[in-house]
Amino acid sequence: MPESTAGVDGERVAAHPTSWSETYDALRVRDPSELTPREHEQLADAAWWLSKPGESIAARQRAYAGYAESGKDPRAAYMAGRLAVEHFMRGEPAVGAGWLMRAHRHLDGRPDSIEHGFLAVVEATVARFGGDLDQASELATHGAEIGRRLHDPDVIALAIHTSGLIAIAQGRETEGVAMLDEAMTAVVAGELSSFFTGVVYCNVIEACLELADVRRAGEWSEAARAWCESLPPESPYPGLCRINRAQVARLRGAWAEAEAEALRASEELMSFDPAAAASALYEAGEIRRRIGNDAGAEEAFARARELGVEPQPGLALLRLGQGKVEPAQTSLRLAVASGEGNSLRRARLLMAQVDVALAAHDPETARAARDELALIARDSGRPALSAAAASADATLRLAEADVSGALERARRAGSIWQELKLPYEAAHARLTYGLALRASGGEEDAGSELRAALATFERLGAAPDARRTADLLSTGRGLPRGLSLREAEVLRLLATGKTNREIAAALVISEHTVARHLQNMFVKLGVSSRSAATAFAFEHNLA
Repeated sequence: MPESTAGVDGERVAAHPTSWSETYDALRVRDPSELTPREHEQLADAAWWLSKPGESIAARQRAYAGYAESGKDPRAAYMAGRLAVEHFMRGEPAVGAGWLMRAHRHLDGRPDSIEHGFLAVVEATVARFGGDLDQASELATHGAEIGRRLHDPDVIALAIHTSGLIAIAQGRETEGVAMLDEAMTAVVAGELSSFFTGVVYCNVIEACLELADVRRAGEWSEAARAWCESLPPESPYPGLCRINRAQVARLRGAWAEAEAEALRASEELMSFDPAAAASALYEAGEIRRRIGNDAGAEEAFARARELGVEPQPGLALLRLGQGKVEPAQTSLRLAVASGEGNSLRRARLLMAQVDVALAAHDPETARAARDELALIARDSGRPALSAAAASADATLRLAEADVSGALERARRAGSIWQELKLPYEAAHARLTYGLALRASGGEEDAGSELRAALATFERLGAAPDARRTADLLSTGRGLPRGLSLREAEVLRLLATGKTNREIAAALVISEHTVARHLQNMFVKLGVSSRSAATAFAFEHNLA
């Protein structure tokens, strides 16, 4: 194995991580015909780590040919196995399968070796993606047995984490996650070679995010940070890992870091994996939308779409923020109807659909999205999905003037988001809770919640949310005649000549709710007409 694992012939072939550049510079200037198979392999590893995949594959093919010609079949098998992996990662399954078959031919009739264990894990992964989970499980178990018998930490960790991914796919989530945790302990302990450290690290983080287990993803990401920071700046390892780190950083509120990671990943992956590059661009667009860089978000979302990834729900929320409700509703409805994505992605789509549907005066769609999200959360048992469901429910209840229900659900959502250490989501829950408190007449407590939300938005750089929250704080002070914040908002819009429908659109509530607020407001002001209410608004500087 490269870097830390010796082949059956005892050779250690790869450069030390700190000398990839030196190894590459020293070997690439020499005549390839003069290099030994071992040096070709060193050049292949160095080129791979320097983001030169084409050169890496060419050098590894020469290493394979040299080992095969000299009769070093186990080493030739390993080279063929690595070539299989790299072609599978490049989206070239036929080429990958061909190299995998060739790898097996070199091991036919030989006793179990480290190379046998490695190939068993590769085959298990192929079977997993092909849907044959039982065969995949058997292969991964066999690989783990070989790794333990021959005391190879790379094969052991690869097999254990592959078994975990298979268990999750089979519905044995608790068992699978435990295996992922076990494999990651080898990563953070520094027991694995760098290439397989990255394989395990990226797959585990991605699996955690797919399960909506953002807390576990964040914990392992932080635990593996030292390894990440030890890599040279030109290292590509692999693009999906960088996207995963960008997602975790975004969730944790480190938006500058997240955007930098996402943009770098998109550049590195553009030629290697356009779909992954599109996912990275979507991450960048999400961050730009949150900080108020609409033009930058438009650019990132458009590029992601060109590369084959539908940029939702980010694009719909961008349109909603721009007041383009109908395009937001249409694009989001199509994204939800497609049924694609893991549970966390679908939860984000449904949360956005609640907001967009309310803005479009479509409470039926909002309720359907809320109800589906509640079912997903109940079935998964994941805290993040429970918080998402509670947040959506609180928003809908507040729009429907169910103040007590909104208070309870917003409080629950905020508690979970805070426990998960997701500041942006927690701040939004506090904002909703604060508005519910105001609607219940608790002005002082409402102000405290809104100020706390504002402080978080400002710290994160969430300019649009900060402006909205600051406006809510400003308009909520010193309201006459016992007006609630929402009633004052309705009065302000009424004074501009807006109809009930237009007021409902501006405040993302139903026309029925607007009518109820107007009725209550007329009673408090002692007026009986819209013109009299407008006059009151101007007299008391509420217009």
